[in-house]
Amino acid sequence: MSVKAAIHSYTKEKLNCAQSILSAFRHRKDITQNEIDSARALGGGKAAGGVCGALHAALLLHDNYDTKQSLRESFVERAGSEQCREIRAKKIVTCAQCVELAAELLEADDSEMNDSGKQRD
Repeated sequence: MSVKAAIHSYTKEKLNCAQSILSAFRHRKDITQNEIDSARALGGGKAAGGVCGALHAALLLHDNYDTKQSLRESFVERAGSEQCREIRAKKIVTCAQCVELAAELLEADDSEMNDSGKQRD
């Protein structure tokens, strides 16, 4: 469900990659609309260190270092990099696909947490 919401936010609502992830997964950390609006500054390779905004937003939704590392590694494995500029240059995935990928990884993480009956972060 959240994957579709993230894609909808990106393609139909015209939110950027970071905003789309935060909007779709706002339930994880009670993300406010103001925080989503502020994430406008994180799209287009403007997140810290040039990281993809969708990945950056997904990492913001976790507190646990190991979980963040696992998410980062899975993202890089499929997107080819964590750097927005490199992802776009390699043309392995589009920005919309980065949003979808980050959302899928978060949703899979949600499923794992629900299956285990506890939250990791």
